Amino acid sequence: MALADDLSGAAETAAALGPHDRTVRIVLGPETAPPLDGEAVVLDLDTRQLSAGEAASAVRDALAHADGGVVLKKIDSLLRGNLATETAAYAAGAAGVVIAPALPVAGRTVRDGVVHLHGAPLHATDAWRAEPRPAPESVGAALGDVPTRVVPLSVVRAPALTLSGRLRTLLAKGHHPVCDAETDADLDAIAEAALQLGPNVRLLGTGGLAAALGRRLVGADGAAPAARGLPTAADAARDGTGHAEGDGTGHAEQDATAHTERDGTGTPGRPLLVVVGTAEPTAVAQIAQLVAAGARHVPLPAHTLTQHTPTDHRARHTRTDHRAPHPLVPAPDGITVISIGGGGVVEPGAARGLVAGLARAVAEAAHGSDLVLTGGETARRVLDTLGVRELLPVGQIHHGAVHSRTPDGRNVVTRPGSFGGTDSLLRIARALRPPPRPRDVAGSTRPDHPAVPPASFAPQGEPT
Repeated sequence: MALADDLSGAAETAAALGPHDRTVRIVLGPETAPPLDGEAVVLDLDTRQLSAGEAASAVRDALAHADGGVVLKKIDSLLRGNLATETAAYAAGAAGVVIAPALPVAGRTVRDGVVHLHGAPLHATDAWRAEPRPAPESVGAALGDVPTRVVPLSVVRAPALTLSGRLRTLLAKGHHPVCDAETDADLDAIAEAALQLGPNVRLLGTGGLAAALGRRLVGADGAAPAARGLPTAADAARDGTGHAEGDGTGHAEQDATAHTERDGTGTPGRPLLVVVGTAEPTAVAQIAQLVAAGARHVPLPAHTLTQHTPTDHRARHTRTDHRAPHPLVPAPDGITVISIGGGGVVEPGAARGLVAGLARAVAEAAHGSDLVLTGGETARRVLDTLGVRELLPVGQIHHGAVHSRTPDGRNVVTRPGSFGGTDSLLRIARALRPPPRPRDVAGSTRPDHPAVPPASFAPQGEPT
């Protein structure tokens, strides 16, 4: 079982756990049946924006469903959310928690107990610009009163017995180990050592630790990563040049086309609605690339989204009939991008109201569309309006951009707001709506021919 505090994180975790022959199910909410034999369940607790007390209670309730197997709690790689109270609730009743917050594939490493973003300490970046408080200066600081001790890289990279011995010693003293890590190999070593400590030791980390756990389960089950067609995190992050994420240089076709051929993701005839609910500056460039390829862009003024926003958090988990003041009509057989107007600038503390308003605005248009949802809060609010309670992961288009299907067959791609290069949305669109392949004079497709220009999927209706 795995727990996550938002939907994009839950999907990222499910994809990481999926490269082996067991079923993975994403459940939107705490209510779920116990996992079946050979099944992994990832619960989206949707606690990122709850009060500390409510978040801790949700974690405790979810743990009541644990069946004695491996338990992982996925946390935000930028340490956002109710990290201290949720970790305290998660640790209660366990022999200890092994903590590894690094996510190397996204440039997020941990050195001396401090999260670094592309080499810079987290608290020295603007990654928390939309948060109402400053970024923590260390993992220990983010965890508040939870007793922790740092396990340095020198120990993580030491022989396995040295690492497992250090973890055992710290746990015996009542300290939860915070492990430094800079590579996937570091996370593999941490996962291997943690699993040797017994079933009552829990794991806490990002999608990087989930991927390491997935690789460990592959070894235990004897199944190859290709068994279910889900690429590993490292595979999914490569764009054909060996570089992580998209770099905007036109490498989108290789990932997207390969994903489509493997999983049959193209569904021509149904609108594709892209909802961008993130405050990340890269979102502007991501939208621009998609618009240049022919998509229609509809920016919604921020002031119209915060009107009549429900304040009762319980309303977030119920289907709603709220509609936009001016109904949004997605382009048939095309791609429509909806975002929050204002250049991506969001005042600290305002994000929750904007996202709730955005979900209400797109609710009607979303009913008949395949969906691309960026930002975990955005994804959850939109799916709540549609009454979706469960997702079945298909694979990753690039790291963090997880393609799932609803029980009735709708395609849904979720992605954390801070993930992806400038071509991220373009890569996702090409995976779900691949351009037709050129044919030679005999009429057969040529697999080695470059994809047609992106304008081939230009939508019907007026361009923006």
